[in-house]
Amino acid sequence: MDTIPGLDLQTWWFFVVGALFIVYAILDGFDFGAGAWHLFLDEEKERRIALNAIGPVWDGNEVWLVIGGGSLFAGFPVVYATLLSSMYIPFILFFVFIIFRAVSIEFRGKEKMTWWRKTWDISYSVSNIMLAFLLGVVLGNVLQGIPVGENFMYQGNGFFEFLNIYPLLVGVSTLFLFMTHGAIYLILKTEGGLYDKLTVFVNRAVLLFIVTFGITTLYTVIFIPRLLDEFISNPVLFSIPLAAFLSIANIPRLTGKKKYLSAFMFSSLTICLLLIIAGINFYQTLLLSTIDDKYSLSIYNAASSEKTLKIMLIMVAIGSPLVIAYTIFVYRTFRGKVKIEETSY
Repeated sequence: MDTIPGLDLQTWWFFVVGALFIVYAILDGFDFGAGAWHLFLDEEKERRIALNAIGPVWDGNEVWLVIGGGSLFAGFPVVYATLLSSMYIPFILFFVFIIFRAVSIEFRGKEKMTWWRKTWDISYSVSNIMLAFLLGVVLGNVLQGIPVGENFMYQGNGFFEFLNIYPLLVGVSTLFLFMTHGAIYLILKTEGGLYDKLTVFVNRAVLLFIVTFGITTLYTVIFIPRLLDEFISNPVLFSIPLAAFLSIANIPRLTGKKKYLSAFMFSSLTICLLLIIAGINFYQTLLLSTIDDKYSLSIYNAASSEKTLKIMLIMVAIGSPLVIAYTIFVYRTFRGKVKIEETSY
């Protein structure tokens, strides 16, 4: 498989992994955001409608996480091993909450007792909140660097070392961004009183996101200025943060005009652009060592063999259109407002 001149296999694979995680963040992001609002919906019918809004798609959205994780392992196995061992606790918590989210969705409607349904409502909502938050925490840690030492082994000390101020800021910002994204999605799928309630929620969520994102950006500029180095050396790249800020500003403008489909497009674009900004810092250093640069993991010293990358790129070229076609089919099949039926959750 030939590559475009100027782009080597490692760079191609970097783009593949990045694209897969961007799609995952957009799709499962509104799942997490919708679930985070669950306890704010105080009527049984409202909660059932909200569950059925994501019911046909949530498990399909998680497929992109499996593909993204598998692609990271296939293309950059050293990064995969070092990252998961370094961030062992947040990843374990993530998988625990993702299990509880699935169990909550499936078990909630199995019994009619109030205490049963409330228990799974709490489990479902808390799981979604924590999933969004933990994704941001992991991203924040990777952005600021991880204490990786000789043989690419994690050299951290504290049990909860990953919970320092910057990852916490990124985690909270991610949560409010997903809650904005999820509220807009629910608005598109609902009507009546629930629709009216969500139009209030989305304005609160986008305000909280703008505030927390502003604080996170200011902290980055003051305390982690190296994240700006690539942009300073290539000023044309500043067009991407500018586009991200304009995209963020467009969300409240569009929700104020009740153009919710357009607002959803811009919340998706915001997630995409913010991850592209992060990706610019990850290329070519995927995992920065805070101990010594010589222990940092790049797209070259952490990549699989070129033969492996070629074979896996062929598999991606074959498999990706199938997954995309399936995703489009599901969303087209279940488009429109949610109606509660006998087979609903």
